[in-house]
Amino acid sequence: MTATTIASALDAPTRTALAGFLLAMADDEFVIGFSDSEWTGIAPILEEDVAMSSIAQDELGHARALYELLAGLLDDGRDADALAYDREPEAYRHARLLDHGRGDWAMTIARRFLYDTADAARLASIGAGWPPLAELVAKIRREERYHAMHALAWVDRLARAGGEARARFVAALDELARDAPSVLATPGGEAALLEAGILGRSMAAAFDAWRSDVAGVLRPLMTPLALEPAADAARHRAAPSDDFRWLWGEFTSVRRSEPGATW
Repeated sequence: MTATTIASALDAPTRTALAGFLLAMADDEFVIGFSDSEWTGIAPILEEDVAMSSIAQDELGHARALYELLAGLLDDGRDADALAYDREPEAYRHARLLDHGRGDWAMTIARRFLYDTADAARLASIGAGWPPLAELVAKIRREERYHAMHALAWVDRLARAGGEARARFVAALDELARDAPSVLATPGGEAALLEAGILGRSMAAAFDAWRSDVAGVLRPLMTPLALEPAADAARHRAAPSDDFRWLWGEFTSVRRSEPGATW
């Protein structure tokens, strides 16, 4: 049974809410995947060239799978490639956390840590109400576990390093703290997603769990971080930055120069 067939059983408000939720998740994975791929060949050590390339490929694979689910749900003739590449920058709905430029290594690790932990809380919130998404999330969570392990190892390394390494990492966390909760901003139509069992808990509950997890990691490292709940997703997933516009120009360049190219 296809995603389109299963989705046909959903009422219109739930379909709309699910489409928005899928788009946000897919755009998050897509944007951070391309951003992290920029480290290939210039990471601090050779092993990190390999690690970041692998992580970026995973994220882009997750994005593609989510875009495919969305294409089936929308059933409007667009495929995953069109959804990923054929939109203007203003149409992307990635979290504000991912609108920051790549920055230095400390910034990248701080962003990965905050995103990976928030994404884990979001994935843990998805219920069995729409089987295509539930089945995909089970696979994604297995792969994301290794991303989190990688980020946590670097968090510990940078925070304990002292000197400039620690100072840069703490500064990056402070800079990202305001936008980090945007990953878990309340999506439009959340009540419908909860009613249908597509979400097993609200994003507010996911935020509380995430904030506790982040504190559990950072407190022993003497790097407290103030995190406040984000408001609705409409405000926290719009108005792309100049940094994102540059990245958009990079990842759409082939598609724009060669219409119909696939990834």
